[in-house]
Amino acid sequence: MATATLLLPARGRLPGKLAADSVARALARADHRAADSGERAQLLRHFSITPATWPVAALTRQRDAGDAAGATWLRADPAYVVPDMHGARMMAHGEAMGLEAADAAALLPDLRPLFADAGFVLDAPDPSRWYLRLSPQAELPDFAEPDDALGDDLFAHLPQGEAGRRWRALLTESQVLLHQHAWNRQRIARGKPAINSLWFWGGSRLPDAVSAPYGQVRSREPLLRALAQAAGVATDAEGEVDALVDLRHLRSLQQFSDDVVQPLMQAMRRGELGRLTLDFQDGEVLSLSAPQRWRFWRRPWTGLAG
Repeated sequence: MATATLLLPARGRLPGKLAADSVARALARADHRAADSGERAQLLRHFSITPATWPVAALTRQRDAGDAAGATWLRADPAYVVPDMHGARMMAHGEAMGLEAADAAALLPDLRPLFADAGFVLDAPDPSRWYLRLSPQAELPDFAEPDDALGDDLFAHLPQGEAGRRWRALLTESQVLLHQHAWNRQRIARGKPAINSLWFWGGSRLPDAVSAPYGQVRSREPLLRALAQAAGVATDAEGEVDALVDLRHLRSLQQFSDDVVQPLMQAMRRGELGRLTLDFQDGEVLSLSAPQRWRFWRRPWTGLAG
């Protein structure tokens, strides 16, 4: 019998209250466990990567261009930063900036010489995801993921120490070039944020192997689709198979209850679904199955209280 595993946002991002008593009772009777929080920890609960790294740039590059083998890759995603009293803050990056192929065509020719002087190749197979190709032996410092830096002091998230010196310098030089670029004046005139910085992150080589215990992955998110591709898991399949479903876009408990959990509980009662797992990004994981209906003595769970 098929199973469904739902990737969900952190519970704090689901405002409101559970209106359906049947859902509240089912969640109370479910098996609960605590796990690590954050996107990386959440995805690694469902994908096994060998060696045990977090190879974001190489995986998304392979999905975007199919040429990730034989090199080290670093994301150099376009970003929008604003100055403040203490330095600068990143306010948007990647897909949130409404990027088009014309943006990369206008900016990359002027940025490429800067990185070529350092021995790197810059390109953008997708307007929202820009990449630096490095030698296979390249050693990189630790880079912060863009969502960790979003809205925060930019410089607090830059690579530190001697290993990070080169990358801090490259960031500053790229910011100067982008700040002065005529294309950004056109973007601003169209009501779009300027592409006035890059964000380096995700440095990696392709892993030796990626695996996952699913028959299909349903998601539009590039990294999750890249993980599925590396694991050989279908992303557009149909049918009764074990599925990992990305619902991290949900923003209310009513959506979660009425549009997601209730229909799946009905499928479980009809014998069409053997188990339902709810994986919240803050680390709360619930597993629901039909025999749990006999746990009628359990008190209501308040973990989703509004």
